[in-house]
Amino acid sequence: MDDDMEDYGFEYSDEEPDQEDVDIENQYYNSKGLIENGTIDCALKGFASVISMEPEKGEWGFRALKQCVMLYFKAGDFEQMMKSYQELLTYVKTAVTRNYSEKVINHILDSVSISSNSAFLQDFYERTICSLEEAKNERLWFKTNLKLCKLWFELREFTRVKKILKKLHTSCQHNDGSADQRKGTQLLEIFAIEIQMYTEQKNNKKLKELYQRALTIKSAIPHPRILGIIRECGGKMHMAERQWTEAAMDFFEAFKSYDEAGQARRVQCLKYLVLANMLMRSEVNPFDAQEARPFKTDPEIMIITSLVTAYQQNSISDFESILKAHRDQISEDSFIREYMEDLLKNIRTDVLLNIIKPYTTIHIPFISGKLRVREIEVESLMVSLILDSRIQAQIDQTRQLVELTAELGCYAKSEFQGARSWTTSTKERLKAFV
Repeated sequence: MDDDMEDYGFEYSDEEPDQEDVDIENQYYNSKGLIENGTIDCALKGFASVISMEPEKGEWGFRALKQCVMLYFKAGDFEQMMKSYQELLTYVKTAVTRNYSEKVINHILDSVSISSNSAFLQDFYERTICSLEEAKNERLWFKTNLKLCKLWFELREFTRVKKILKKLHTSCQHNDGSADQRKGTQLLEIFAIEIQMYTEQKNNKKLKELYQRALTIKSAIPHPRILGIIRECGGKMHMAERQWTEAAMDFFEAFKSYDEAGQARRVQCLKYLVLANMLMRSEVNPFDAQEARPFKTDPEIMIITSLVTAYQQNSISDFESILKAHRDQISEDSFIREYMEDLLKNIRTDVLLNIIKPYTTIHIPFISGKLRVREIEVESLMVSLILDSRIQAQIDQTRQLVELTAELGCYAKSEFQGARSWTTSTKERLKAFV
């Protein structure tokens, strides 16, 4: 723990300290010196002496317990750590200032959160919450509940997640049940977890409701990571509804927020943005944005951009070769994997349109050979084009023929018409960052 934290919250005076206080202080710093020398067992014994030397609970005992908690945690001795931590919590009410106790507990919370021992974390968070309820420290109580809520979310214990979320929502309301607008930042943190939960559960109805509510909160100054989470989940929601344009905009906003927060998740969101762009046949290059440009050579991004190149060139063979060569990297993300068939359908559809363009009559087996797919899949693609009014044709299944009843010239003119309005507005937005 840094020296600034060691001194935080103490009042200094010109009065001569008692000899007893000097002895306790010396014992503390001697014990701390043993940590630097690597003699941890001796340091722990020294800190135990500091605690016993104080006639009543005080500042040096609190400092000593703080050191014991961190030493036991680093050693992986969670049982002894919890004993020291439980004792430290008894000092919070009267032995030290509120600001100092909050700073220390906050530091311990952040430090132990890296543990992968979920049973230990549950015990740690629940004990902290009980102590903070008694001390009426609402700010730390809220933060600890959020951490416990995230733990249950990671374990997919959604019933427990909902129970904590209900408490957290209540803490952000007035007595009449209306939302306290002064707590907009806390509300967004709650929404971020809730939105992630409904995304995992694929409950788009609740997700859409919360997403819209989150975007209406203007009084908050949240951490950009929180905004990134909300926007990413919003993008996934739009993708599930096949709203590629809205999804692309949300993924771009999520990428910027994660980038501002220095979160590794930004690379994943950039991949999702590229995916949405391909699905909507956008002419906008996401890497024209100043924030995105440095990631163009990222190994993960290069796989996606090579797919884009093959996709834009309508090269089915290259597209499928890239998918095969990087199957593990692409398939490890279930979200991207979910939309690979949509991309394949798009590229096959585009190639199919180019194949049939010069003909008025064409055999299905011929198309099948060109696309390298089964004849039944060719029929399915043709039916989709007819139903979407992209071509006027009739399918003769008996003779395995497709008879085109109108020219396709109008298709080339209107193919990207639906995407162009978004393309224009997005290009203007990107100019601000290029």
